[in-house]
Amino acid sequence: MIYPSIDKLLNIVDSKYQLVHIAARRSKEITVTGHLQMPSNKYVSKKNIGRALEEIAEGYIKIRQ
Repeated sequence: MIYPSIDKLLNIVDSKYQLVHIAARRSKEITVTGHLQMPSNKYVSKKNIGRALEEIAEGYIKIRQ
């Protein structure tokens, strides 16, 4: 995984396990609904898991503690 970097994501999310859980849930949601937070031409990744990670990095997904 090149983009977004794991260091940037771990500044937003406390642990790797929580990051995986959030990204997997969002990826499944994208698959089922087809709804994206950003315009599709702004994503670097073509796969839903990468798109979910990009949304987390850009702050479109808020993390509740």
